[in-house]
Amino acid sequence: MEHDLSPFVPNALERAVPRYTSYPTAPHFRDGFEPDLYARWLTEIGKDKPLSLYLHIPFCDELCWFCACRTQGTRRYAAVSRYLDALEVEIRLVAATLGGERPISHMHWGGGSPTVMQPDDICRLSALMRKQFPGVASAEFAVEIDPRDMTEERLDALMVAGMTRASIGVQDFDEDVQRAIGRMQGQALTADVMRGLRARGIDSINIDLLYGLPRQTEASLARTIEQVVELAPDRLALFGYAHVPWMAKRQRMIDGADLPGLDARRAQSDLARRLLARAGYHSIGIDHFAKPGDGLAIAATEGRLRRNFQGYTVEDAEILIGLGASAIGSLPQGYVQNEPSTADYQRCVQAGRLPVRRGISLSLDDRMRRDAIEGILCDFALDIEGLESTYGDFSCPAAATAKRLLTSAPDGALEPWKRGFQIAPAWRGYARLIAAEFDVYLSRGQARHSVAL
Repeated sequence: MEHDLSPFVPNALERAVPRYTSYPTAPHFRDGFEPDLYARWLTEIGKDKPLSLYLHIPFCDELCWFCACRTQGTRRYAAVSRYLDALEVEIRLVAATLGGERPISHMHWGGGSPTVMQPDDICRLSALMRKQFPGVASAEFAVEIDPRDMTEERLDALMVAGMTRASIGVQDFDEDVQRAIGRMQGQALTADVMRGLRARGIDSINIDLLYGLPRQTEASLARTIEQVVELAPDRLALFGYAHVPWMAKRQRMIDGADLPGLDARRAQSDLARRLLARAGYHSIGIDHFAKPGDGLAIAATEGRLRRNFQGYTVEDAEILIGLGASAIGSLPQGYVQNEPSTADYQRCVQAGRLPVRRGISLSLDDRMRRDAIEGILCDFALDIEGLESTYGDFSCPAAATAKRLLTSAPDGALEPWKRGFQIAPAWRGYARLIAAEFDVYLSRGQARHSVAL
């Protein structure tokens, strides 16, 4: 069933739609997914198929109020140690189920904050991954870093572990904004960590920024971007703050009256994009920026950009194996998600079971729509000819939606292309709304999302 509202109507950017790091999106996974089915999916993967690995460390020394990630604060390291013991069991279970050595294109440690781990545990986890998945030794290895818990010893451990890319959360350097979101982190501290990374040969660094934060203004955001540009990261991610207190209870600490309205969010987004472009960063997809020589910028130029649960990526592995509590995996057959509760997760793996809790099998229609949405968010284009060559008559619904959008779009918003369309640069901010027109799950269930802007 198609949506009744056009993505181009006035105030359309106030509509709540997914970010589409998957399709179908996670709210439409079903509970009670059978671990035996996941195990069968793993055994069906060809031996020559490259894998991407994601490890979730759901702990932070201190919880930030703005964050909606599945993570928990802890002041006792024993909880982290118990979790890592369980994670080791899952890693061994998955590796044994896959059977044999596999090529690995990418490994990502996320959270929470993986840098909450002690140096010995960082090295132990890396050694385990290299033993169970030998291909990791030659893979790109990215780690999410919280500068507030970084030490020289942790930096050394990450280097020993083989990290090749770091992603650093900044959000905003303005102290008033930081107090409003419960995250105090100065530019000097961030700069020290980046110097430490570069001194150890880690030249590929990403910084995450947010607009639409409480007490944030165009002036404060401009100062933050100026300070970030001075740090010269290779990539940046610029996200609109998603205020979802019904899902992330810690966001109730944020006073809704301090949040900028839609017009202010639009102004902040436009300003940030102008300033980053002026600083020489290329716009990548809907929310990333990269220096011209960076692999992400090159992939975007060559039409090789991909999108998965980590956002935009250059690696083309069709299979993402999620490890750890709440981690999501993407396989040719469908998606799976592990137990979100660390306690339930630990009980499952200690009982010798794959800890999958939710998932969904993909139909041909799902796959076709997934490819259509990925094309819109990566290339700002819909290639109906390409869909037809892959899916035959199953591409007909996408073709019909494309025809409707071309008819209803304002002049110049969409240009006909390969029986589909290309989104004009001035209208690319509507890409999530346009992608949502191809989502048949969106009107089902009670899932709630953040606004499109």
